[in-house]
Amino acid sequence: MRKLTLFPSILLLGSLSLTTACSTGSTTAGAQDGASSSTPAPASTVDPTKIKGLTIVNDSSNDRSCPWATSYPSVPGAEAATAAMKKDVESYLANYLGTNAGGQATDCGGAVDASGVPELNISFAFLVASGDVLGVRLVTQDHTGTGDGLSTKTYWYDGAAHAYLPATGLVADGSRPAFLAAVKKELKQREGIDPTLLAELKAADIDDASFTSDGALKLSFDRDTVGVPAGGRYTVAFPRTTAAPWLSAFGKRAQHQTMNPGGTLDLGATSTPTPAAPTQTASGTDTTDCAKVKCIALTFDDGPAVTYTATLLTYLAQYKARATFFTVGQNVAAHPELVRAEAKAGHEVGNHSWNHPDLTRLTTAQVKQQLERTSAAIEAATGKAPTLFRPPYGAVNAQVKASTTLSPVLWDVDTEDWKYRDAAKVARTVIDKAARNDVVLMHDIHPTSVAAVPEILKTLTARGYHFVTVSRLRATL
Repeated sequence: MRKLTLFPSILLLGSLSLTTACSTGSTTAGAQDGASSSTPAPASTVDPTKIKGLTIVNDSSNDRSCPWATSYPSVPGAEAATAAMKKDVESYLANYLGTNAGGQATDCGGAVDASGVPELNISFAFLVASGDVLGVRLVTQDHTGTGDGLSTKTYWYDGAAHAYLPATGLVADGSRPAFLAAVKKELKQREGIDPTLLAELKAADIDDASFTSDGALKLSFDRDTVGVPAGGRYTVAFPRTTAAPWLSAFGKRAQHQTMNPGGTLDLGATSTPTPAAPTQTASGTDTTDCAKVKCIALTFDDGPAVTYTATLLTYLAQYKARATFFTVGQNVAAHPELVRAEAKAGHEVGNHSWNHPDLTRLTTAQVKQQLERTSAAIEAATGKAPTLFRPPYGAVNAQVKASTTLSPVLWDVDTEDWKYRDAAKVARTVIDKAARNDVVLMHDIHPTSVAAVPEILKTLTARGYHFVTVSRLRATL
């Protein structure tokens, strides 16, 4: 589908993200036995660059009528935890898309929320990655029904036992009756709690458990799990001294590593290689005049991705081609070395939100958070703040436009490479459809898309095209 070009065509797109855990209007309170009623201190931020061999598993659609984006981390040594996250993400996605007996998509979740447009977004946050303890929270936003559609789940990995543990793995088996009784006693005092749901609550039903920086055990309950829908989410926090008798041996280590994180994570992986980033350096400022020669702007969304982005940079360097990368903030934070390599090679780095949500669903404050957080990560990696942003799904409205000073960019040629994982088809789409001064949409998270690039570069170079960044294209027209 072609869109109007350049000044109208390189238009906006936007997205905003959910914050790490449970910031939806949920209530926080302490528990029994001297628990404080104040909100406990959040856990310290984990630096993902310290996790050797980390890979972020991303996927998304670019279909405005059925938008979805998913991501979760793959950490060497914690394969069982990765498998648990993968299974849940695939289950969420299959339920959202709707599948028939043959596994083919049949609709897009059926019912939608009040906006009339569905959306599924699954992102992640590290809770702790230290010593032999790994903790991850997946945050799912599903706009296919009533309510806020927000759910969270924590995944724990015990490097000493080489075992994946759910949220309740933080609590010793013999302590679970006392633990559950305390949870119910605390929740019973809350407004909006459903007595029937509370009575049916089992320890195994608790999906989200973590520690704060001062050692409090924090539990989060999704909407409708313990209260009436209007009650929203509920959070219970037990101070360190209260929770201590309940914790399993792993729970005690997880608590300690959250409070006193070390500099390394050791899960017993036999090898944690970190692929080297390409070292190509731009020969200088691009002086291509697109008013005089045929230009085209290749753009790549959703990265950086190990190892596909590095391979792509090598292909582009072989043809002295420049491109624009619209990066996702959580991936930039995990792999700043790839973003630095993009900038060093003369490519443009743009903003594609923190975790690929539909920005038009967000408040102004949330849009700002999504874009500003990502811009800060890009600037930290490259030394230069971005000037362009591409909103996920091309979803934009007046509020999104007013929330940022970044210049929006859409596209002229959509390769639909997210749908067709076929390198030859993707290459043929660009070669057949692209015209002078077009902006082409691709994704460097798909190996088939990256594999299509050499044929695109070879064929269009032979036709006299120059590959430039979006900003260079705009500046010379």
